[in-house]
Amino acid sequence: MVAPVIHPAWERPPLGITEGYSIEITARDVPALQEAAPAMPVDTPVAVTFLPGEAQPDRIAAAVAVRELGFEPMPHFSARRLVSAEEFEEYLGAVVERAGVRRCFVVAGDPPEPQGPFADSMALIATGTFERNGIRAIGVGGHPEGHPVMSREECWQVLDTKVAEITARGMAPLVVTQFGFDPDAVLGWLAEARARGIEAPVRIGVPGPAGIKRLIAFAARCGVGASTSVLKKYGISLGNLLGSAGPDRLIEAFAAGLAVEHGRVRLHFYPFGGVGRTVEWIRAYDHGHGLIRPR
Repeated sequence: MVAPVIHPAWERPPLGITEGYSIEITARDVPALQEAAPAMPVDTPVAVTFLPGEAQPDRIAAAVAVRELGFEPMPHFSARRLVSAEEFEEYLGAVVERAGVRRCFVVAGDPPEPQGPFADSMALIATGTFERNGIRAIGVGGHPEGHPVMSREECWQVLDTKVAEITARGMAPLVVTQFGFDPDAVLGWLAEARARGIEAPVRIGVPGPAGIKRLIAFAARCGVGASTSVLKKYGISLGNLLGSAGPDRLIEAFAAGLAVEHGRVRLHFYPFGGVGRTVEWIRAYDHGHGLIRPR
C-alpha cells in the first residue's frame, strides 16, 4: 500500500492551532499568493479551485506556481463540470507532470446535472485514474451543518463510503469541511465522525477575514448557517453590516475545544477577503500567541 502523504506534522499534536494550515486559491489569485508567500511556511498545502469560467491552462499554471513557490498544490476536481473522461485525464496528467501534484480534492460540483460522464465525486474516485497517476492523498468534503440535498444520515454514509474506497485504493483520505461560523456545530460533528469510526484527518474550514456583507453572501450561496445567534458567536451583529470580521472567536473556540478524542485536525482557510489579508491575519495571530515560526 502507498504510504500516505498529507502533511509532515499530522502524526503529532500541533504546536498551535494554526500550525499546518492550508489555504484555498483560484487561478486568478496567483499574484496575491506570490506576494503573500514570504509569510507562509514552506510546504503549506494550497488548494486550487475548479470554478466555472476558468480555462484549464490557467488552473494548471496556478498549480505550477504553487509548487514553484515551495508549497504543496492540491487541485480540485469538480465531477459534474468535467465534460469528458479525456478532460479529467488530461488535467490530472498535466498537474502531476508539471506541478508534481500528489494530492487532489474531489467534489460533485454545483451543476444540478452533470456536464459529462461523472455524476459525483465517487464516480471520479472509482475510475482508478488518481492512483494510476501516482496520487497519494484524496480530499473529500465534510458538512458539519448538513447538505442541501442529502439528509444528515446520508451525508455520513457517503463520507464513510468515500473514505473506505480511497483507503482501499492505497491512497490516504482527507476530509475538508465546508466553512462555517459555529464552532459548536463543528466540534459536535467531529466527535460524531470519530464515534462512527471515521478516523481520517480533518481540515476544518475557516472563513478568512472579510467584509461582513461578503461573508454573509458566501454563507447564503454555500448553504452555511448564518442565523443571528450563530453570527453572534462569530462576532458579527446583523445590526452592523458595514464593517469587517475575522475568525478570532472561532479560532479561539477551536483552540479551547479541540481534544485528543477529536483526532487529527488542522485548519483550512477560505480567503474570502483576499489571500494576502488571510495570511497576514494568520501571521498576526501567531505572533500574538507566541507561535512565531521561520518560513
